[in-house]
Amino acid sequence: MNERRVARRAVLTAAAATVVTPAAIAAPAREILNDASRLNPTPVARHLRLKSDRRGAWIETIRAELKDAAQSRRRVAVGAARHSMGGQSLPRDGLALTFEDHWLEPNTATGVFRVSAGAPWAWVISRLDPLGFSPKVMQSNNNFGVASTFCVNAHGWPAPFGPFGSTVRSIRMLLADKSLVECSRTANAELFALAMGGYGLFGVIVDLDVEMVRNAMLRPQAVTMRGEDFAKAFLTAVEGDKTVAMAYGRLSVTRATFFRDAILTTYRAVDPQPVPLPAAVDHGAMTSLSNRLYRKQIGSETAKDIRWAAETKLAPSLASGLATRNTLMNEPVSNLANTLPRRTDILHEYFIPPHRFQDFLTACREVIPPAKSEFINVTLRYVAADDTSTLAFAPEKRIAAVMSFSQDISPGGEEDMIRTTEALIERIVAIGGAFYLPYRLHARRDQIEKAYPKTTYFVERKHRYDPGLLFRNTMWDTYFA
Repeated sequence: MNERRVARRAVLTAAAATVVTPAAIAAPAREILNDASRLNPTPVARHLRLKSDRRGAWIETIRAELKDAAQSRRRVAVGAARHSMGGQSLPRDGLALTFEDHWLEPNTATGVFRVSAGAPWAWVISRLDPLGFSPKVMQSNNNFGVASTFCVNAHGWPAPFGPFGSTVRSIRMLLADKSLVECSRTANAELFALAMGGYGLFGVIVDLDVEMVRNAMLRPQAVTMRGEDFAKAFLTAVEGDKTVAMAYGRLSVTRATFFRDAILTTYRAVDPQPVPLPAAVDHGAMTSLSNRLYRKQIGSETAKDIRWAAETKLAPSLASGLATRNTLMNEPVSNLANTLPRRTDILHEYFIPPHRFQDFLTACREVIPPAKSEFINVTLRYVAADDTSTLAFAPEKRIAAVMSFSQDISPGGEEDMIRTTEALIERIVAIGGAFYLPYRLHARRDQIEKAYPKTTYFVERKHRYDPGLLFRNTMWDTYFA
């Protein structure tokens, strides 16, 4: 009996030890970061939010973090809104940096402002607007950080400009060797070109000098036309009319008239200008109405017809549309935010030579309607030639097509999106176009090299400036490693 009791006590003690010991020695839970696709949950070893300051004391903190990451053989990536969709700002098991405490120093005499890297565009507008100025170019939504916009070389719809990088005078950046360098078109020009649209793979940008222009009250004018006529009308408006300050187009997404009807909206300054200009307004108040109408398109051709009618007929007749340049750009991405738990919005963007726009329409009509995902929007913008960025998506002027798909979150949804993306890239690269890199990593490597002829040079320079591959993200692993 005593032996049995001792044996039982020994077993229970051993079992208790088995239960307790792992809890006692378990590593702390890793933080999981994701991006706008909601399809890339990524564990990171550390997520550090850094407070920037004008004096630059925080730069020493970054240097120490980079040194520690290098010694620990951990990758580093910087992000702001993390709106990219392919893990471009996600360092698996590495160090994720996010910058806070923004600052901005405007120079109204030179038309340039110096700004901290992580400053979101909404905050930039709030500082420039009272001075009567506006960003020359910014992304079409105001949630994103300024340095992030430079790293993806995003563009907007102010005309007739190129990508955001074309308006950046210089940047300061911490390299893998912890040196702080200033880069511009005349100083460290190679690094400047590599970092512009380089997805943070060459260093940590700490601040930027960016061009600004005078704010103005603008009035819209909308014209409907056939899709086949859009490219010529768009270039005539943007390049031939110096009074056009902003412009964009849309195509009908209903299956019955898919890409056959178009609308071109241009904005011109009113004369005389009101003095003073009204303060910039955040379009967040429109979120509920615009989002409901946008979402109802999923699975409903009737809703798509209603939205097209609202945009082409109802909206132009109901209001003057007068708005300042800053107000037009001051729109949060939440206006189109997805609230459906089993679906996610996936963005594509293609850059089309204007003289091949008809071929683009044909390719889309053949590839998109048969897909399982729901196509809900396309916006067309003008992008002037980019002669600086190494990974230039617009080496000559292009019409940018920003597309939005609603995809089912499932293996079948993923397979369908991969096939659709690969097919569209194949057709568009064949007509001399390119695709945008910040989205899902569904391109083949040969397609990347065709769309971006300097890919080999980009990778070779990456190894030269960052031989230990300190700055890495999921895109590097998939497309360039």
